[in-house]
Amino acid sequence: MIGYLDIILRLTIWFLLTSDLSSANIIIGVALALLLPRTHLHPAPLGDWLRALGETLRAIPQAYMEAFEMILRPHKYEDMTMEQVKPNRTPGLIFLDIFLITFTPKTIVLKYHQNGWYEVHWVRRRPK
Repeated sequence: MIGYLDIILRLTIWFLLTSDLSSANIIIGVALALLLPRTHLHPAPLGDWLRALGETLRAIPQAYMEAFEMILRPHKYEDMTMEQVKPNRTPGLIFLDIFLITFTPKTIVLKYHQNGWYEVHWVRRRPK
């Protein structure tokens, strides 16, 4: 089951990058999703994938609220923080974490450190 989630994640990324749902592009996307190397780690539990899906759905309205807030009240200060990766994350879930942090307008992941940390850039209204 979890292997299917990895393939769905890869296909979703492919379709977002290409913006093309033609049959030829679907065939290419499926081929790439199956041919790309997989990690040999234990797959993430289904519960982790479902939590990540819930976080993704919550991030959409949050991104809109942050965008309107930045338009109405400009943010002039920047900050850098290091945030720890949640324990036992597979590469697919780490990618989703980075995507969610970067999806909201006030934050972007600048670097993922292999020892389990994200370097995050923040835009804030006032210094923290």
